[in-house]
Amino acid sequence: MRVILQRVSHASVSVDKNIISTIEKGLLVLLGIEEEDTQEDIHWLCRKIANMRIFSDENKAMNLSVKDIEGEILVVSQFTLYASTKKGNRPSFIKSAKPNTAIPLYNDFIKELDAHLDTPVRTGEFGADMQVSLLNDGPVTIIIDSKNRE
Repeated sequence: MRVILQRVSHASVSVDKNIISTIEKGLLVLLGIEEEDTQEDIHWLCRKIANMRIFSDENKAMNLSVKDIEGEILVVSQFTLYASTKKGNRPSFIKSAKPNTAIPLYNDFIKELDAHLDTPVRTGEFGADMQVSLLNDGPVTIIIDSKNRE
């Protein structure tokens, strides 16, 4: 699994010009799933995301997690995170999980992340043509891959 975490002042996701989810201060999580992903990837990533200290404390140092600030999380599925650009100019998405694999893992990821927080996780709509709006705070943007674990 691969995620892009963006610390946001607010974020929302729309489908067909209708806002379906919105959050205030917290994290926008763009989630990519590949065929080889497992429950272990979910457990590791959810713990990492919930406890990632990327919010400022009273001294303006990044020492607080989304849990510490009682922030919100918006998760948006994004198969394009596994784009291969090795050949030509048209990306290949062959590494992205097919819906029959990705949807159950996406749902499990949301449930697991939700269990780590005091506020419910908000979501996009899997497979939909979504428009995501955000105000990146910092900006702070972090890429995490459950296979590399860097």
